[in-house]
Amino acid sequence: MRATIPSEPLINMHLAPLAGSHESLVRQNERTEADGLARIEDDAQLNELRRERALVPVPVSASLRINEGLPLNRRYCRPWTAKFLADLARAHYARFRRSVQVNSAVRTVEYQRRLIEVNGNAAPAEGDIASPHLSGATIDIAKKGLSMSEIAWMRGYLLPLQMTGKLDVEEEFYQSCFHITVYKSYAPPAQPKTPPRHSSAALLAARVR
Repeated sequence: MRATIPSEPLINMHLAPLAGSHESLVRQNERTEADGLARIEDDAQLNELRRERALVPVPVSASLRINEGLPLNRRYCRPWTAKFLADLARAHYARFRRSVQVNSAVRTVEYQRRLIEVNGNAAPAEGDIASPHLSGATIDIAKKGLSMSEIAWMRGYLLPLQMTGKLDVEEEFYQSCFHITVYKSYAPPAQPKTPPRHSSAALLAARVR
């Protein structure tokens, strides 16, 4: 990954914004569905997923903070999304010695319907372009407070991951954030280890002992 991100001065990279599209929203819904994720209907279902550890806390650290206004039960995401956040925050902190902020994480259909009533820019709660936040795999990283060099770095970090199908990015300007849906392939589950094979001589020696 480091090889894909040029060194100084990042501000001169002139990378285009990672703009979203209707096709991107459709793809995010299709990919999260293919990952076996259903839309989370309400707080009761959200809390059940938390108990099952199907949703894990956003990995807050010295390099990653979270919007203080976000309700406690919505500071959660899918395990592979948490892994991505930890990796991103660690790499950004190593470069800039500053933290990044998560503005939004998991949402419910119930909440999204209320959000639409007050925010005309919000994605629908149903259909093929429903908000991917309803799957728990999506987070918003705040752009506010980031320097131009940091924004260029973020684009350089995220673009290769999008090109390899690990995630999809929509750089939003009305909400001023990087909207990122992370797919299960970013951190596939570890395969069970194959028990080591022992030679017949070793097995015989073990029996003798």
